[in-house]
Amino acid sequence: MEEFSRIASGISGLDQILEGGLIKGASYIVQGRPGAGKTILSNQVAFHHVANGGRVLFVTLLSESHDRLFQALGTFDFFDAQQLGEDISYVSVFQTMRQEGLDAVVKLLRHETKRRQATLLVFDGLLNARDRADTDFDVKTFVAEVQGQAAFVGCTVMFLTSASLEETSPEHTMVDGVIELSDMLAGVRTVRQIQVRKSRGSRAIGGLHKFEIDRRGVTIYPRLEALYGGVALEDEISSARLSCGVDDLDALMGGGLPQGSVTLIAGPTGSGKTTLGLHFLSRARADEPALHFGFFENEKRLRLKARSLGIGMPAEGSDFFAVRSHPMAENLLDRLAHDLINEVRERKISRLFIDGLGGFERASVHRDRLNEFFATLMNHLRALGVTTLASWETREIIGSNVYAPAGEISAVLDNLILLRQFEENDDLLRSISIQKMRESAFDTASRRFVFTSAGLHIGERSKPSAAIPSPLSPAAD
Repeated sequence: MEEFSRIASGISGLDQILEGGLIKGASYIVQGRPGAGKTILSNQVAFHHVANGGRVLFVTLLSESHDRLFQALGTFDFFDAQQLGEDISYVSVFQTMRQEGLDAVVKLLRHETKRRQATLLVFDGLLNARDRADTDFDVKTFVAEVQGQAAFVGCTVMFLTSASLEETSPEHTMVDGVIELSDMLAGVRTVRQIQVRKSRGSRAIGGLHKFEIDRRGVTIYPRLEALYGGVALEDEISSARLSCGVDDLDALMGGGLPQGSVTLIAGPTGSGKTTLGLHFLSRARADEPALHFGFFENEKRLRLKARSLGIGMPAEGSDFFAVRSHPMAENLLDRLAHDLINEVRERKISRLFIDGLGGFERASVHRDRLNEFFATLMNHLRALGVTTLASWETREIIGSNVYAPAGEISAVLDNLILLRQFEENDDLLRSISIQKMRESAFDTASRRFVFTSAGLHIGERSKPSAAIPSPLSPAAD
């Protein structure tokens, strides 16, 4: 298949779902209700295009001056007032369309595109042009003439409209691509979404992708399973082991955590999940960089906890240790995943502790995709060669029954360590057991453990007791 020449949008995530960017000389409709982000998105593309040597003609149907538009754009990092009037020109055709009609607008655009040598034309107001047309044929003629002239000189066109056009609308049938911006209510919050509804002659990642708008402008987070779902695992499986930071637990696991594996620590609150994670991270070194990715505690609190337990952490500001905290708020599932993967790649992380997989679950809007999401995330971490330890909080703080976390999620993990708490003679006791280690021998015995001034200490094998029932979680495979 012949590859199209493309222009980069400058919007993180958009080029990925468009499989490389906007096609040079092609025409696109960007549609969405007022406030959906069309103007911000198109201006962000325009200023990025100018920064890369292009020339932009931005046409509006505003009856007033563009000063208010520039004031609003001035709050974004991509806006550069120095470029106005030079490589990016704003022209209003309101009076022309009102007094002379669409034919005059086409002539004006043809003249201005050629005069300014524009390589990107943005037409903000396709709905107004549609209202000015007498018939659908007039609309098709207008779109065809604008894009035909632009394509002749290699100019890419973006038509903006606040109408939610159907696939059978004359505009849809004429253009090469349709990008729709929308939002939805998820509980009490609003979540923005983008969808490529048409991409003529070119692949695109379909479906809904979340995006957000902040000072940087528009940032899109392609659905993880759509972006990385086809990543193949490495054929060679390393036989190397990484210490989890507790020698006795390494011995129970047959020498430590298999390199490139994913291990889940499940247990109730206060059972020692984060402590075990700190032990794992404490073994970070220059050739094994480590990352703490969590939702509940910042670096200061983690270091305080480590000191109180006598766990020696890498020095603050170390090149091979980092903490990334994402407080439980209005997170986006795919934003979290992309942030995590970017950190792992940029820092070449070898040891990763995800402190609370439930944080991803809480950020999910469509929970029926969680299994595919976690499977893709874990596969991608394995493909990056990361040894991952992740925690999952179980419901029962103290109880006679013990269940593994969601069975479907457990299935995508390699190893499972279960922490339990129980009462005996009015004392709170804890035990640790390995429930699953894929393709590896391990000790199945449950052992008691305590927190000491030197961290987590694993003791003798637990005695059979009515207070320590047999786990109901799946057997190891």
